[in-house]
Amino acid sequence: MRKPRDFDTELKALADKARNLQQQKLHQLGDLVTATGAAALSPEHLAGALLAAAEMKDDATKEAWRKRGAAFFQSRTRKNSGANAQESGGTSARAGGAASPASADGASG
Repeated sequence: MRKPRDFDTELKALADKARNLQQQKLHQLGDLVTATGAAALSPEHLAGALLAAAEMKDDATKEAWRKRGAAFFQSRTRKNSGANAQESGGTSARAGGAASPASADGASG
């Protein structure tokens, strides 16, 4: 005969896992703000920039931002590889073709 499942224990374990994942996500977002230099912005500026990005409808601008973000993460991965990049003559990981969001936002003061 099978042992009955303890659904309460399983639900509690899932809830704990979900809470841990949410905390990890918040920590990673904080790390991202710091790594990009956005921590130097005031909370109002940062919130405004994030709101503008979330409301953005222009697919070309969003794609340029995505490419720039991907290049950022690739360059950080290469920097974190340490000696391997130096031994292989590592080069700068800047994406030359990605458009700057500052030039695409049309803000002129």
